[in-house]
Amino acid sequence: MIIVMRPGASQEELAAVEAAVRETALEPHVIYGTERKVVAATGDERGVSPGTFELLSGVEKVMPVLAPYKLASVETRPGRTVVRPAPRPGVGPFAAAWGAREVVVIAGPCTVEGREQVVETARAVRAAGAVALRGGAFKPRTNPYSFQGLMEEGLEYMAEARAATGLPVVTEVLSAADVKLVAGYADVLQIGARNMQNYLLLRAVGEINRPVLLKRGMSATLDELLFAAEYVLMQGNPDVILCERGIRTFERHARNTLSLAAVPALKARTHLPVIVDPSHGTGHSYLVAPMALAAVAAGADGLMLEVAPDPRRALVDGGQTLDFCQFEELMRGISAVARAVGRGLALPAGGGADAPDREKTGDG
Repeated sequence: MIIVMRPGASQEELAAVEAAVRETALEPHVIYGTERKVVAATGDERGVSPGTFELLSGVEKVMPVLAPYKLASVETRPGRTVVRPAPRPGVGPFAAAWGAREVVVIAGPCTVEGREQVVETARAVRAAGAVALRGGAFKPRTNPYSFQGLMEEGLEYMAEARAATGLPVVTEVLSAADVKLVAGYADVLQIGARNMQNYLLLRAVGEINRPVLLKRGMSATLDELLFAAEYVLMQGNPDVILCERGIRTFERHARNTLSLAAVPALKARTHLPVIVDPSHGTGHSYLVAPMALAAVAAGADGLMLEVAPDPRRALVDGGQTLDFCQFEELMRGISAVARAVGRGLALPAGGGADAPDREKTGDG
């Protein structure tokens, strides 16, 4: 159930409600809205009457949450969650804000292969209008003999690229044991499709003060994705971004079947931002651009795109990766579609030679 506080309710009244919730063996989670605070009471609600809380000072009303995922449910939060990575010393505030009006583009190589590759890519995608840098330092591979990533060395190169461009770093963490290490370098922690139901890892990233980008599992339902998000939210981390990256079906025309209907379906169920990864979602570079544009039209809050200097020489997933010219052209299309649906394209903060020209990207 959720306990809605009156506008202007004091911290003492809020603390009294939290204490009352704990007395019933439920766990209180405070959600701070723009106008009022909400306390989500999670746990076994059987035998707990809403009347237990309705007469407490500062309480406006108590409502049941029908969705089984209490904290992720749109019932719990009247507005949309906006996720922003925390500013870094020496870098300043980042422009990325998932869940706001502007569409956020994350771009970069599938795998960090070296310093020159990732810094060159970071500069190119920023110049085209991307506001976050993706890159894999730890790579989960089906074949144990395949390239597994540069690990901490790759994280160091990503940090150098951030210092050079001001773009926040989005990278995958594979195990609970690596969370603190990766969080020391990354601004957003990615949970890959294979780890969507790794509950120890979900709890670990929920305890770290970093936004979490949670990818849908290859055979997961939307409810299972939201339950996975719930594991993160329950640990006190409110900053979760959901990512549709395609599911495994019997179709052979693409690597995965990218379900763009998942975008509006998720937005009807949750307050969390929803983005789309058409690179993994299709597996073919010629399909990436049309599916990226369709995702923006469907209401996606952002895109995650694989970009590299020379996709033909990429060690991993070159067939689904865009080169710099293809990415620049796609960004112009994304800007046009975003404007057509009443939104805009988020642009990098600051100026300098790498800052995109608004006329060039189509944003006025």
